[in-house]
Amino acid sequence: MVIHKALAADHSVEMVATSRRGHATRLAQGAAAAGTDVVVVLGGDGTLNEAANGLARSETAMAALPGGSTNVFARTLGLPNDPIEATADVLEAMEHNAVRRVGLGSVNGRYFLFHTGIGFDAAVVAQVERRAALKRYAGHPLYAYATLSTWFRHYDRSRPRFAVHLPDEAVVDDAYFAVCSNTDPYTFMGKRPLHVAPDATFDRGLAMFSLRSLSLGTVATVVSSAMVRGSRARRHRLSHYRSDLTELTVRGHGPFPYQVDGDYLGEVDELVFRHEPDALRLVVPH
Repeated sequence: MVIHKALAADHSVEMVATSRRGHATRLAQGAAAAGTDVVVVLGGDGTLNEAANGLARSETAMAALPGGSTNVFARTLGLPNDPIEATADVLEAMEHNAVRRVGLGSVNGRYFLFHTGIGFDAAVVAQVERRAALKRYAGHPLYAYATLSTWFRHYDRSRPRFAVHLPDEAVVDDAYFAVCSNTDPYTFMGKRPLHVAPDATFDRGLAMFSLRSLSLGTVATVVSSAMVRGSRARRHRLSHYRSDLTELTVRGHGPFPYQVDGDYLGEVDELVFRHEPDALRLVVPH
């Protein structure tokens, strides 16, 4: 394997493949317990999330290589979407010891790297995961199909699904969709990043964007704005945006779906978010 040879040229490398959900977390925990310097993760955002959960609060650093269909986190770090090109950038960063501690978000005790999607967004991810075999080969068209399918058939748009409770006791009690961000962008549409929370960085608190309508006009305005810098989306009369949050809670009007870093995790009645400063040692390319 080209990537393994490149990494092994100047480093002692052990290559291990994941075989099931949650496996990356256990492998990362084992590497941290063994005193490994860096765990290089070649995978999609879900695999990176699992590895980060295994490495958080340890002295072992994580390096990301894009190996999925969207690769939001690796691209957020400025890495090219080609894993071989990204390997060269990671090796250069390791050579210059470009490792720093970064903040993560946590939701119900699980860390997240870039975001947690709530409501409609999570329902779309659930539809994508039902067709997981197609995800690698038709990622963006599959997401487009899943969005339309969810809109028309798989999500109740007739009523708000949850309330967002903020630290100052403000409440958004009629939300249909929300995303809690640790970094920006929210995701990518092909090569174009979508921005809803440009204030979200590793060094600041969480940002929460909530949408109080799923009407076609509202969604079209938010998506078109997110393709630039998202300012119109954040100022929209049916949206609500707050940044630099240390904690917040989402309570459902009945069970609601959520996803973490692109991984669908089912339905819950409540989500408790916290910002976790300096939680992960991360290889950050120049």
